[in-house]
Amino acid sequence: MTDHLSRPCTAFDGMRLLISGPLVEVALAVKNASEEKDASAPPLVFDDATGRVVDFDLRGTKTDIIARLLQLSKEDSGSQNAGQAPQDLEDGPLAAPVPRGRGRPKLGVVAREVTLLPRHWEWLAAQSGGASVALRRLIDEARKTGGSERRTRAAREAAYHFALAMAGNMPGFEEAMRALFAGNQSAFVERISEWPTDVRQYAIKLAYGEATQLVP
Repeated sequence: MTDHLSRPCTAFDGMRLLISGPLVEVALAVKNASEEKDASAPPLVFDDATGRVVDFDLRGTKTDIIARLLQLSKEDSGSQNAGQAPQDLEDGPLAAPVPRGRGRPKLGVVAREVTLLPRHWEWLAAQSGGASVALRRLIDEARKTGGSERRTRAAREAAYHFALAMAGNMPGFEEAMRALFAGNQSAFVERISEWPTDVRQYAIKLAYGEATQLVP
């Protein structure tokens, strides 16, 4: 199964959670549900990673739907690789392997100029391993912190997009969004306590993950 077809999604039939799972399974479940109810109000499908509505064509048979999803997957893959030159063309078809010299293997270390104030150099020189080791350690720590912040921001935005689509007119929406982006988890859960159970629980899942203990 391709990445596109297997990406986690969740479908809602009105305010009731219909199914969560890979996109292809969710699409077929939505097809079945749409055939059993008023087609003017089909279920909504949300991408679990972004909280945004996923649109796809439900016309035809199940085989037709899968074929279209496969085609979209190929198009997405092609667009991602369009700007990448093949490695053999970059290096040349007859490029010879670079012989490995004696001594320690190269670690990809690149020497570049760094401009710091005297107090910065003094601090770096006093660190264990010297200036280069200290700088690399600081950069790695900053990358870890930045990655965590990006994940938190993405989760909040996913919860916001879902809530806007499903609960934009529900009581406590604006207060809940302020609490969400302020990082006040308990206040967010409290503000959405009157929302339908499935909507409330999915919003909390998007914002804080499966393991949260604050789901009412």
